[in-house]
Amino acid sequence: MKITELLQRDTIILSLQASSKQEAIEELVEKLWQAGRLQDKERFTEAILAREAQSTTGIGEGIAIPHAKTQAVKLPAICFAKSVSGVPYESLDSQPAHLFFMIAASEGANQAHLETLSRLSSFLMDTEFRSNLLKAQTEEEVLTLIDEKEKQIESEEQPSAAKQGSILAVTACPTGIAHTYMAADALKAKAKELGVNIKVETNGSTGVKNELTATDIQNATAIIVAADKQVEMGRFKGKHVIQVPVAAGIRKSEELIKRALKQDGPVYQGNGSKTATKDTRVGFYKYLMNGVSNMLPFVVSGGILIALAFAFGGIKAEGPIASLLMEIGGGKGAFFFIVPVLAGFIASSIADRPGFAPGMVGGYLAAQAGAGFLGGLIAGFLAGYIVVLLKKVFQALPQQLEGIKPVLLYPLFGVLLTGLIMILVVNDPVVALNKGMTSWLNGLSGANAVLLGIILGGMMAIDMGGPINKAAFTFGLAAIEAQNFGPHAAVMAGGMVPPLGIALATTFFKTKFSDTERKSGITNYIMGLSFITEGAIPFAAADPLRVIISCILGSAVAGGITMAAGITLPAPHGGLFVVPLVNKPLLYIAAILIGSIVTAVVLGVWKKRNEA
Repeated sequence: MKITELLQRDTIILSLQASSKQEAIEELVEKLWQAGRLQDKERFTEAILAREAQSTTGIGEGIAIPHAKTQAVKLPAICFAKSVSGVPYESLDSQPAHLFFMIAASEGANQAHLETLSRLSSFLMDTEFRSNLLKAQTEEEVLTLIDEKEKQIESEEQPSAAKQGSILAVTACPTGIAHTYMAADALKAKAKELGVNIKVETNGSTGVKNELTATDIQNATAIIVAADKQVEMGRFKGKHVIQVPVAAGIRKSEELIKRALKQDGPVYQGNGSKTATKDTRVGFYKYLMNGVSNMLPFVVSGGILIALAFAFGGIKAEGPIASLLMEIGGGKGAFFFIVPVLAGFIASSIADRPGFAPGMVGGYLAAQAGAGFLGGLIAGFLAGYIVVLLKKVFQALPQQLEGIKPVLLYPLFGVLLTGLIMILVVNDPVVALNKGMTSWLNGLSGANAVLLGIILGGMMAIDMGGPINKAAFTFGLAAIEAQNFGPHAAVMAGGMVPPLGIALATTFFKTKFSDTERKSGITNYIMGLSFITEGAIPFAAADPLRVIISCILGSAVAGGITMAAGITLPAPHGGLFVVPLVNKPLLYIAAILIGSIVTAVVLGVWKKRNEA
């Protein structure tokens, strides 16, 4: 497919009227809308702005390539516009944009469309080509220039072998349409200019092209990874790897190549899993945290509404206001979505968007069967890896079916297989396991209960919002679901202690903290009372050993006291909102206060005097 099949006379603006970035985007969108290329102008604009929020598409050299891949596009298209005076556009070199290419890719765009859209970005690396476009006076001139350029350039996606001592590179951007290929072309052009042999792998919308082989990697001097999305990193273990955003591949290609020649990058110590330059979390942890982080808004909003329902209507949430709040926040509202959302986002983290629907359905089936959070976790990982397997299986299908895979084949077979396995294999054993855990929790007493409280409370302070904290939080939610309200009281108390303890330390041990830290300490009073453990993170980052150990000790004490005192908390949240709902509110406040004082005293005594 030729570029001029996507860029036509009715999608060309020879004199852009906009004087700002927002106006430029709106004018380009309007042109596509008037040309009948969009199904929904507002949704497409939202998709364009969402992509801009990730990173600017003003790539410098007077070029802007706003783009989006969305169902709001009726027909894949390109809108070209030029502005002789230029438009301020947050470009990478702070220069105004003169040439605009808005790329509209439909959600089900086939490979030919995507490759054509991607090829356009390569042309824009040619200075003479850009100059000629800016001088064009008619739509026909623009189309002729692009046609001629397309005939001159050979495909850059033909496999090539890297020589001994070569530089390797991988480029990738979230959309995989423009920046991926522009970074690749910039690196290749600069390498040619410097006389350096380079091989570049692109991770675009149409998949991985010019893939680096094991031999390439073995012979490489160093590897440049210019990416803003996940790429396969484990293969580079033991090699010097320079990781930068994709924009740096476009703007700093010479610097990156010279750094690679000097092996000016750390030796990668990966474990074979996928990672990304902006997210170093890998494997199970990354997938789990994606699910938990997307689940938490439902937990927090639903939990506070449930707490308010209890406050208005007692433990049975009786009365019109309490009933209404419970309906919105409880099992028919926000809390209804917790397990499906957890599973859906775990699956999408593993298999990208095609994994979301199978994960959501698997999570729903787990929740309905009573398999709870554990069932949701299993459903998420199961659905994700089923879709990954389906992607490999469906690679053998004819290319003509490429467009229906994400809208038909992946969701159909993903939902079917995930559902069958959850219903026939997973749910019953997990329900039995949950009942066993319920019996175990109900049977805890004395030293065992106190030990559980110490462990859960301490876990809340270890990484202050990280995976260990979230594991304790999830255990507390599961306990509530099992009608045992003691563990969650320990969890909530343990989560409030770190910021409160640090706040007390900055108040009573002022000479140990800087002026900035003392001011932050005041904020931590509010964050601690609101159950925002993350308020302690800046202090932990500045002095990890003393702060983290002090917080763990205080949180463990608070958690142990709550379990020893038989304190229960029926609401799935913490902070001042829920204190009135515990069975022994004064003891609960005392437990939190004692834990906070332990943290404050240990930290205040242990920490060195501030000399600033």
